[in-house]
Amino acid sequence: MKHRTNLFSIIIPVYNTVDSLADIANRVEKIFSEILKEPYEIIFVDDASDNPNTWKKLEEISMKNEHVKIIQLMRNFGQHGATLCGIRESKGSFIITMDDDLQHLPENIINLIEKKHHDIVIAQFSNKKHNFLKKFASKIKGWFDHWIIGKPKNIQLSSFRLFNRNVANGILSIRTPYPFIPALMFYVSKDVVGLEVTHDPRKEGKSGYNPARMIRLFSNLIITNSSLLLKAIGYMGIFLSILSFFLGAFFIYKKIFLGIGILGWTSIIVAVFFIGGLLLFTTGIIGEYLIRIIAGIEKKPTYFIRKKKGFDNEKSSHQNKKEIIHT
Repeated sequence: MKHRTNLFSIIIPVYNTVDSLADIANRVEKIFSEILKEPYEIIFVDDASDNPNTWKKLEEISMKNEHVKIIQLMRNFGQHGATLCGIRESKGSFIITMDDDLQHLPENIINLIEKKHHDIVIAQFSNKKHNFLKKFASKIKGWFDHWIIGKPKNIQLSSFRLFNRNVANGILSIRTPYPFIPALMFYVSKDVVGLEVTHDPRKEGKSGYNPARMIRLFSNLIITNSSLLLKAIGYMGIFLSILSFFLGAFFIYKKIFLGIGILGWTSIIVAVFFIGGLLLFTTGIIGEYLIRIIAGIEKKPTYFIRKKKGFDNEKSSHQNKKEIIHT
């Protein structure tokens, strides 16, 4: 695929949003047409929104703006799957991803582009407009991000970021049915910088990251992108084996040399239940790994496209053939 020099692709996953979409498109158009004077494309990816007005609004925007391309997925694949879809469909030399709720100010795109000589530029929010629980969960997840996917300690993750085509191609070359964009980025390149920007309150709707979705995302991080749990289970098994050996030797010593009977029915039952619970937990973790291994072997696609508009016919036909096999 040929890419135009300095063409910027702005990828925006959309879920149930309506009112802010035209505002985003208009502000992005003003930035690139009047200020930067650079070629660009906006790719809205509708992640199977429940709200029918979302797709209608996207169709309306694409008809008014030739730079806008729209994609509708067949079911909800999550923000990371929708973003990966936009990356694969993009043609730009530089990719910019952002949210659909105007918490990421389009005007800050200019600041991201100023650092485009780096492989990856990630927006940092010093005044996040989130509740305490979400901020706390983000801080815990940030610690795991550092240890599991190699996130630099001074970098704060966000979905508002810029990376070049080389990074995009690297991301697309990694096939996984459970994509986590930061993990894929850091695997491709370590040339990462942070850029502090403002974080506005949400203009519309509520966050799609409910507790269940956040747990699912965290499981993708800790299971799909690392062997941390398997290692932890292995170390715990070694520790318990050594502990049980010494306890067994201690009770044998008491019985043979000191003549003290072995009492403690309650402690034995507790130990049995503890070991049994640990074994079941271990089996569940291993089962989850096996499920994901099987999904990878089956090469399940990360997403399926229902329809798209604004793309040229030749590319659209070519992509439709490849969508079934790409992950």
